[in-house]
Amino acid sequence: MSLPPDDSPDSLDESIDVDAEEAPESLRGARKLLVVGGGRGGVGKSMLAQNVAVYFAQLGKSVVLVDADPTGANVHAQFALRAATQEPELDVTGYQSFERALVQTSVPGLKLLPAAHDAIIAPPALRAGRKARWLARLRSLPADYLVIDVGPGIGPLAVDLMLAADMPLAVCVPEPPAIETTFRFLRAAYRRRVRRLLGKDRFYVTMLDRALAEIGELARPVELVRALAKMDTKVAELAWTEAARLRMFLVVNQTRVRADAELGAFLCALAKRHYGINLEELGHVENDDSVWLAVRRKKPLLVDSPASKAARNLERIARRVVALTTSRDHRGTVPPPLPLEAPTLYTVLGTTRTSSDEEVRRAYKRQREVYALDGLAAASIFDEETLKRELFRLDEAYDTLLDPVRRRAYDLSTFPDADDERAPTIQRPALAAEQLMLQSELIREIGPDTEFTGALLRKVRESQGVEISEIAARTKIARSHLEAIEEETYASLPALVYVRGFVLEVAKYLRLDSAQVQRTYLRRMREKAEA
Repeated sequence: MSLPPDDSPDSLDESIDVDAEEAPESLRGARKLLVVGGGRGGVGKSMLAQNVAVYFAQLGKSVVLVDADPTGANVHAQFALRAATQEPELDVTGYQSFERALVQTSVPGLKLLPAAHDAIIAPPALRAGRKARWLARLRSLPADYLVIDVGPGIGPLAVDLMLAADMPLAVCVPEPPAIETTFRFLRAAYRRRVRRLLGKDRFYVTMLDRALAEIGELARPVELVRALAKMDTKVAELAWTEAARLRMFLVVNQTRVRADAELGAFLCALAKRHYGINLEELGHVENDDSVWLAVRRKKPLLVDSPASKAARNLERIARRVVALTTSRDHRGTVPPPLPLEAPTLYTVLGTTRTSSDEEVRRAYKRQREVYALDGLAAASIFDEETLKRELFRLDEAYDTLLDPVRRRAYDLSTFPDADDERAPTIQRPALAAEQLMLQSELIREIGPDTEFTGALLRKVRESQGVEISEIAARTKIARSHLEAIEEETYASLPALVYVRGFVLEVAKYLRLDSAQVQRTYLRRMREKAEA
């Protein structure tokens, strides 16, 4: 298969657009195109592409797997096939040469379009118009699914193919270099889309080049939009809308511990907040020796070891791909506001103005994990000073939003013209001095790792001006049992299974983290019972 070199001068300024005028009407959107890429090599892109293609074929679909890795085309080896010794006939005006180059694999319904291995003469570069026709003819191959492995790097070919896909799949592993490269790929893809959007107006292109030169590096979307806003707000709005329209999917490979499995969600949250890009997690693949054994046996994992852990993970990812490719995209078209001002404390925590105290605590605990100095997610893309600033903002948001007085003052100063839709915690009458003092103390006492005792529960209740009779009337728990919980007179309480429910209801009524209260209180109760 002939591939345009990544260093082609023409390919640096133009991108593949399968909806271009050069593509015949009958071919537009005729097949589902999946492209697997995303940056660093050795993270499992070929493994994912092969097994997703095998899964589709096992569903009875006709599938073509395309090896488009210009640096190390070797997908053929995984199917025990011989490498292609020469390029298929270069004929971008038709697709017969591609169809003749297809090789049937051992999996029924799955054909491979290999790249030339050890080619003596490099293929000629495809210019912009011919490049669009090249992909259109590739898409016209007789198959239900076209799966392309673009290989590593952020070259023009890899980025263009990912942007042209119905489902672009980025693969990462829980290692700092791979995470850093994944975010670099997102920045490169965004720059490509913005250049495509603004490229029709020379004035806009000049403005974009000035902004990029001012930043001096492969800019984050937020940085680029802010630089453009200094020159022209309309151009900045166009660029920011393009960030919201960019959508990619993420798979984390070789996970070993729980933190690795959660990495995908963390990276997606960081991409949304700091880039404005919709990066969606498809799932993770556990580290499994069966993957290594399948490579040694020259078989795809779903064929060699379909019952292994990694195979089940891949099947789960493939099922979601099927669901997403068969459903319509209903994303809204309303552009988000320009990110010209610092995010609010609610945005920092990922909450809203109506979030309860319990929701604020949960959000704070999660964000501390995302921005941890010794963590993988943020530490791989931000320097230590930036992370410390983010952690300081998290602490500031946590302290402010859990203090009713400070939260009310912050809302009035930040949203002066907004209707007050705050939760009932801020709608209480003026608090007594004693309650204010208790609340001030609780701000310092209650955190993600606080152990809740009966005395602490009483203090929280009194700080909110709540009587035991109110809790008893609302929860239907006997007043004597509520008093026993606060006084820790466990002999007066019923069986543990009932106490667990009582503590849960009390925590919910006081707007505390019910899971944390229940876990720590019952642990304390068991320890005292054993003593």
